[in-house]
Amino acid sequence: MSEWLALTIAMVAAGVVVVAVVTLRQRRIPADDDPSETPDVIEYMVMMVGVVYAIVLGLAIAGVWEGRSGAQADTLQEAQALHEISERVQVFPAAVRDRTRADIDAYVSYVVHTEWSYMADHGGLTDKSAALLEKVRRDVSDHAPANDLEGQAYQPIVDQVALVDQARTSRGQNAGATMPPLVWFGLISGAVVTVGLIFTLQIRRSARELLLAGVFSALIAFLLFLIWDFDAPYARGLSVTAGPFLDLFPHLGG
Repeated sequence: MSEWLALTIAMVAAGVVVVAVVTLRQRRIPADDDPSETPDVIEYMVMMVGVVYAIVLGLAIAGVWEGRSGAQADTLQEAQALHEISERVQVFPAAVRDRTRADIDAYVSYVVHTEWSYMADHGGLTDKSAALLEKVRRDVSDHAPANDLEGQAYQPIVDQVALVDQARTSRGQNAGATMPPLVWFGLISGAVVTVGLIFTLQIRRSARELLLAGVFSALIAFLLFLIWDFDAPYARGLSVTAGPFLDLFPHLGG
């Protein structure tokens, strides 16, 4: 079952449950019940709980979106730094240049075709990618510049290797889910309380009231799904892809 199909089912189910509960509750209300008797304090409490929960949802969405944006930026930085190394080693001797570019291609190919799916399944990086990156580092750092041109290019290339390592480390830190279980408990409990407070109001079975109650519940289900989807930047439906690597190293896309 795809994630979007699961989302659709969850939203429909949330709306149907609320509508069903309101409908069944209506059958148990006496005919002489007056909906205007709802205490003002209850309406105030419902409003305040809804506002507070909306703020919490907004902060949670902003947090996971920032994490996803950071993961995307780290991926682009890693790919760009590798591309810079591959281009700047042009000034090195042919043997060093070819060996460095071959090791960069091996690293990129492994990240794109193997490690990316490993991150999605296990929420972390592999030791092999670290070893492949270490080979690139050795290719650069073990070469002593033989002239002024190589000397001018040497330090910037070393700096680019450090950027790759930094971006890779950050990618590993963002590979898994970032929201603590306690936060999820609060989000789900808040959703139950917020939706449950609807039933404290004197909702009738008019089409407008039932529609609003159902849409409100479906909206909360959608927002919770959005937080869950963004919570693992590399693993779910709206995940960060390895596109930057393939854009800069198109010959490794096959």
